[in-house]
Amino acid sequence: MLRSYLDFHRATLAMKTEGLSDEELRRQSMPPSTLCLMGLVRHMAEVERAWFRRVVNGEDIPLVWSPEGDYQVAYDATGATREETFGAWRTEIEHARRIEAAARSLDVTAYAARWGEDVSLRMVMLHLIHEYARHNGHADFLREAIDGSVGA
Repeated sequence: MLRSYLDFHRATLAMKTEGLSDEELRRQSMPPSTLCLMGLVRHMAEVERAWFRRVVNGEDIPLVWSPEGDYQVAYDATGATREETFGAWRTEIEHARRIEAAARSLDVTAYAARWGEDVSLRMVMLHLIHEYARHNGHADFLREAIDGSVGA
């Protein structure tokens, strides 16, 4: 069930970006916010990487767009392309699915340094569902502002 909901939210974000040009994907919401669809996808690539590869799998790797570990860097989609952004996002989803499938159970735990505690794979999956759901709400408004498309 967790896998299905997580995949639903991943697919929803992908749907919100379908058929848009790089320029449209980089279109910012409204000042002073710099939020855009491309930035959301970049952010979710970082979230997938951080939770599945860095926390659950214990990989000592930097974030995709910030060697310093600044999650805000991903939101800046200036000059970003669909190919680069979605390639990184799909790669991180593939890693996440592999790590989740290889786990012996959802009760496997790992230390989440940012939270200062051990977390289970179940908690990580629930957190990602929450993270996608929240940002898919942003994606709804961003897409509607671009071309009027609404719904999931």
